[in-house]
Amino acid sequence: MTADDYFAIQNLIYRYCERIDRADFKGLGELFAHAAIYVPALPEPVRGAAAVTAMYTQFTRVYPQTGTPRTRHVTSNVIIEPDGEHAARSWSYVLVHQATEALALQPIIGGGYADRFAKVDGAWRFTERRMDMDLFGNLSAHLLQQFGP
Repeated sequence: MTADDYFAIQNLIYRYCERIDRADFKGLGELFAHAAIYVPALPEPVRGAAAVTAMYTQFTRVYPQTGTPRTRHVTSNVIIEPDGEHAARSWSYVLVHQATEALALQPIIGGGYADRFAKVDGAWRFTERRMDMDLFGNLSAHLLQQFGP
């Protein structure tokens, strides 16, 4: 794996944060067009662009004043490792902060992402994301449906 490969994969991970924080759910779907997302609260993985777009649209509260969820997804401690000639895997931490008119700035959920990637026609893409959330704060201002403990 070259440095260019590493940065391309890293950018995919960070692009997820940017798109969800901007409420670009169609863009999120495009990131995972060839992937399965395993969400602990759902019985089956979500697969394909349309299904991913629908999931985020259905579950994420968007504030009309900003057109966003008023969140900042911060991904850190990114570890990327080759997994064959044209594949890679990664593990990263995620901590989501939120502030609304009724909610002071605070972390609302934390955990990690276990991701898999494939390089197809010279471009890296997600093939799998497993969300492992283990820190829960006040999600009432972020989610339209409650998950977690």
